[in-house]
Parts: sequence; structure tokens; C-alpha cells
Amino acid sequence: MQEFLSAATSFPAVLFGAALAVVVFFWLLVLAGAADHHSFDGDIDTDLAGIGGVPVTVSVSVMVVVGWFASLTGTVLLHRSDVTGLTRAALACAVLAGALLLGWAVLRVLVRSFRRRFPDEPPPSRQDFLGRVCTIRTGSVSSDFGQAEVTADDGSTAIVQVRLLAPADGTALAAGSAGLLYAYDDEGEFFWVSPYDRALDPGPPTPRPRTAPRTPARRTPRRTG
Repeated sequence: MQEFLSAATSFPAVLFGAALAVVVFFWLLVLAGAADHHSFDGDIDTDLAGIGGVPVTVSVSVMVVVGWFASLTGTVLLHRSDVTGLTRAALACAVLAGALLLGWAVLRVLVRSFRRRFPDEPPPSRQDFLGRVCTIRTGSVSSDFGQAEVTADDGSTAIVQVRLLAPADGTALAAGSAGLLYAYDDEGEFFWVSPYDRALDPGPPTPRPRTAPRTPARRTPRRTG
């Protein structure tokens, strides 16, 4: 126990010990609801270090924990050696650099494994609804009023604001009729819709049935003589 305390309070393990105390205090604040684990995501660009894709606080916590264990082990081994003076100071600095590199290497391995299992997916956007057929849910649609129901790729439905330019032939959209979302207005946060005939929708393509490959007919040699 005395050897552990001596190593933990010596350079360089004492630096990682102080950082570990800060990390533990921060996660206690997160558990208490007084802090958010995404607090520093917008302040540091972790992609440059190859550890992007996870919250900064998680990355720093992993590096500190691994670095603390590595520096503590190196400090214990350094105390058991007989080196002194400048050689001991140089080895202590080497332990510090090695602990940092080991923490970064372990973090990169964990981040790569996390990326393989949970690949990045683009967040859902209203632009995904462009080109989809919707169902009008209000009594009518005009250039300044209207709502419609549209189905997303995952099967969920959403109610969106739609607007209709006055057609030349006087065609109107009533409740229950089909419309085609063809443009989105970012400023007004609504879709431009046009009348759509569901009979013209071919639906999803049907896969062609697989046919067995033809085997060439065997030719029987003619008998002569």
C-alpha cells in the first residue's frame, strides 16, 4: 500500500491522478444532471486526431484512465530500479510520453471498433421527403395554407406544411387527395405540392424471377462403318 501511494503521488503518475479526479468529478455532475456529456463537442475537433465520432468527454476520460494506469505502472517500476539523478528524470519523462501515447492508441482502437459496429448515418432531413407522394389532410390547399401526411423510409408518417400554386386549369387539392412534394421552401418551412394521380405511380419495381441456366444438349457421335 505504501508503494502504491508513493507511486501515485510521484511524477508523472500524479499528473494523471489529478486529471482522473477531475474526470470523476465531471461524471458525477453528469449523473446529477448538472452537466452534459456533450458539453465540449463543439470546442475541439477530434477528427484531426483520428478519434472523431464519440463525445470529447468520453475520449478524454478513456485517455486519462488508460494513461493513469500506464503511468502508475511505469512509476512503480521506476521506483524499484536503482537509477537516480538525470537518468531517473529522463525515464520519468519517458513514462509520461509513453502513457500519453498508450492512452491515445487504446482510444483509437476503441473508436474504430465503435465506428464499425455503429456506422455514421446522416440525420433525417426534410429534404428526404422531396419527390414523395403525400395525402392532403386539410380541407383544401392554397398558396398560404395546407397540411399533408407523408411516409418516411422507415414507415413512420409525418404531417408537413404544404402550399399550392394556383394552377391554370383550376385544379384544387382537397382532403384525401394525393399530392407530389416537388420543392421545399427553407424560409417558410413548407413544401410546394402539385396534384398527383396515384394511377400513374408504377410502385416499387418487381424483381424478375430467376430462370435456371440452359444446359447445352449433348451430341451423340454418329457411328460409321
